[in-house]
Amino acid sequence: MFGDQEVLVLEVAPLSVHGLVYYDVKMAFRDRSVHDARLGPEAVPENLQPGERVMATLAANMIVSLRRPE
Repeated sequence: MFGDQEVLVLEVAPLSVHGLVYYDVKMAFRDRSVHDARLGPEAVPENLQPGERVMATLAANMIVSLRRPE
């Protein structure tokens, strides 16, 4: 699957790996499936909080970035 889908952010947890901050994000899709993604800071909106609805960009069924709707 490719493209953008709206998701609900359930959890956001920062994770430091060799001094770089990554984010473990748990999201719920409209079909009620829940997915996890570990994303770099360039792929996560600033101050992302649980309860927000954001757009997830998918490539080959992997979440590659999140952004707030414009």
